[in-house]
Formats: sequence, structure tokens, C-alpha cells
Amino acid sequence: MAQSTSGGVQSLQRAFDLLEGLADAGGEASLSELASSSGLPMPTIHRLIRTLVSLGYVRQHTNRRYALGSRLIRLGENAGRQFGTWTRPLLAELVEEVGETANLAVLENDEVVYVAQVPSRHSMRMFTEVGRRLLPHGTGVGKAMLATLPAQEVRELLRRTGMPAYTPNTYGDPEKLLPHLAEIARRGYALDESEQEIGVRCIAVPIFGTATPAAISVSGPETRLTDEVVERVAPIVRRVAEAVSETLRSG
Repeated sequence: MAQSTSGGVQSLQRAFDLLEGLADAGGEASLSELASSSGLPMPTIHRLIRTLVSLGYVRQHTNRRYALGSRLIRLGENAGRQFGTWTRPLLAELVEEVGETANLAVLENDEVVYVAQVPSRHSMRMFTEVGRRLLPHGTGVGKAMLATLPAQEVRELLRRTGMPAYTPNTYGDPEKLLPHLAEIARRGYALDESEQEIGVRCIAVPIFGTATPAAISVSGPETRLTDEVVERVAPIVRRVAEAVSETLRSG
């Protein structure tokens, strides 16, 4: 295999570029679309795609379009668990400082997946099982992540998932959610106002520099997370999210 100018293996680099190109295209594309987006010659793309198909990292549909393969799921799940492991000390610092449960979640296959949690010391505290999956429109972490995406990408995601209500407060109309996401992007954090569970409030901030959208949050009873507490806690959550992002950049 040819060496790239950076000293890496060029064929391997190109294969990952194609996988990322498929991801950027929404998980599916034709060979001509991949050629257009990557700038690679068609024979090179065909050879690499054929190899990725044989390994299970790409699958071919009957219409001759190509999609991300199921073998990537195991890699993503394990990477998510590792991500959760090394961020736990930062989540623990967040709990120590704000006194409420801290969570880390990623966006995977259009769903929010909780990959780490450090619980509050309060006897009445929030608990979300690690590995739990929810739709992003109904969670603080989900809205924080959606707010970092282009509006058209959000529309397409919502069209695929629908917007079922977890509570009467859950957003159910994309035309109402999209302006709300723009407000979150301006403010720098999202609030879950009993949208996933009645009586629970959540402050969530996106993490930048990850391969897939991610966010951290603190959650607790709305009786404790009052407006005054939110004003105090939101900058702390943002600081920890920035620390995670900085660690990713430096690593």
C-alpha cells in the first residue's frame, strides 16, 4: 500500500475518508457521489469500497448505492464506552461543584445514547441508565447536540425519527423546535423543562471536537434547579464541556 505524504498509509487514509464521506452524506451514497465529494478516481473508490464491503464496514443496496455497514456499530459502541470512561473524572468534578447528577451522551443512529453518569449525593437524585437510548428532540443533551447541526440536517433527522411526546412539554413540531435550537446555539446551553420526565430539569452543553455529536448535562428536580441556580450552574457546565473539548483537541 502506498505511503501518504504525512507518513501514514494512503490507502487506509482514503478508506476512512470514504467512510466519513458516507457518514456526511447521511449514511448512504452512490460511487459517483463519493467520487465527487472525495476527488478520488473511480477505480480507486471502487477498489476501496469493494474491500470495505467484504469486511462488513460498508454494505451495498440492491439499487447499487452504498451505506455504512453494521460492523461499524460495535466499533462505535466501544468507542463510546471508552469516551465515557475517560470523561468520568470531569463529570465527578462537575457533580462535586454543582451537587446534581452529571451525564455524558452521544448522538448515534439518530438517537441519544447515555455513555457515562456520575450521580448526585442527594437522596432524591436523577438516574439515567448508561446505554439508555432516547430521541434527541425530547432531551436536554439531545437539543444541545441538535443545536450544533445545520437546520436541514435536523429536519431530515426529525423526519426519520418522528417527534413522539415523552411528556406534555416535549416539542412535537419541527417549526417550533428549530427556532428554539437557534436560541440554544446563541445562549450556549439547552434546558430540558420537564420535557423528558415531569418534575426534572436539565442543563446541557455540547462538546466540540468529537467524531459524533456529544453533550454533557446536569439534571435534578426542578425544585432545586431553579432559575437562579441555572444562572449559576450553566457557566460551570460550559466550562467542563470546554475542558472535555480541549482534551480532545490536545489528545
